Order: sequence, then C-alpha cells, then structure tokens
Amino acid sequence: MIFNLRLLFFLSILSISAHAFQLPKNIQKKVEKEVKLAFDIENFTMEFIKVSKEINVQLVTKITKNNFTKIIKNEAVIGYLFADKAPSKTDQFDYLVLFDKDLNIIKSKVLIYREDYGGEISSKRWLRQFEGKNSKDQLKYEEDIIAISGATISAKSMTIAINNLLKTVNLLQENNYF
Repeated sequence: MIFNLRLLFFLSILSISAHAFQLPKNIQKKVEKEVKLAFDIENFTMEFIKVSKEINVQLVTKITKNNFTKIIKNEAVIGYLFADKAPSKTDQFDYLVLFDKDLNIIKSKVLIYREDYGGEISSKRWLRQFEGKNSKDQLKYEEDIIAISGATISAKSMTIAINNLLKTVNLLQENNYF
C-alpha cells in the first residue's frame, strides 16, 4: 500500500515536471528576465508547443521538447518564445527570439556567447534588425542584415538561424499550430 502511494506520488511529480517549461538553469533566469522586460509583465506561465513527428521532420528548425513555448498571462497567449543554439567560429552561442501573439519578432537576444571574437552580434543595435520580421520575410545577410566586421561567421549564423526559424513558423502556421 505504501509502495503504491509512493509510486503514485512520484508519477504525479514526474507528470507535472514534464509539462513545466524547463531550460538549462544558466539560461532560464535570462529568458524569464527578457520575457518580463519585453512584455512588461511580472507573472506569466509558459507552455511547450508540441509538434507531431510528421511535421517536425519537415521543419528547417526542429522543435524540441523545450525550445519553443507559448507565453501565457491570465490564460491568454500573449506571445511566443524560441531559444536555441547557433554555430559560431569554433563553438556555439545561445540565443532567444520573442514573438508577439501575431508571430512578429519583438526581440532577439544572444544569451551566451562563448568565443573571444564576434561578440558584437550581442549588440542591441545590431539585433534590432530582426524586430518586426515574420514568417513572410526572407532575410539576406549583407542586404537586409548588415555585416559586422570581426563577427562575420556569427552574424551570418544568427541571420541563418532567424531565417530558418521564420520558415519553421510559416510551416507551423500553415499546419494550424497557432
């Protein structure tokens, strides 16, 4: 009897934690801070966007169990959050893209940059170029997005990552995920 109660309790906790938004701890606080600032809110919840395997195979940017979420305030979706990694010269950097409820980019941010050179892509001024973009946009590096001397690889990588994300959002919209 006690064993059954412990098992039930463990399974309940496991079930609850499986549905909670969870990123690596070093990134979670940064993400929450950016959501609070971008949406001017204190309290919110996040809910994973679950994508079928059949659709995920078609996506340019794969949706995992913890990289794309709805941002919810008072039971209403107020926006979306995507967090992932992109390649730099010899490593990867963590980045975040926030969308409004209509899936327009309202903010992009480099959360952790791990190289000695190229960190200029973390500049708010440079990242502002992505604001207002949506799934109808196709961005071209050095045309729509200005180049950064000394950060060529990372700047191209961020542009490709955002482009791929916008293509993914488009396909998800076409398949009624939003």
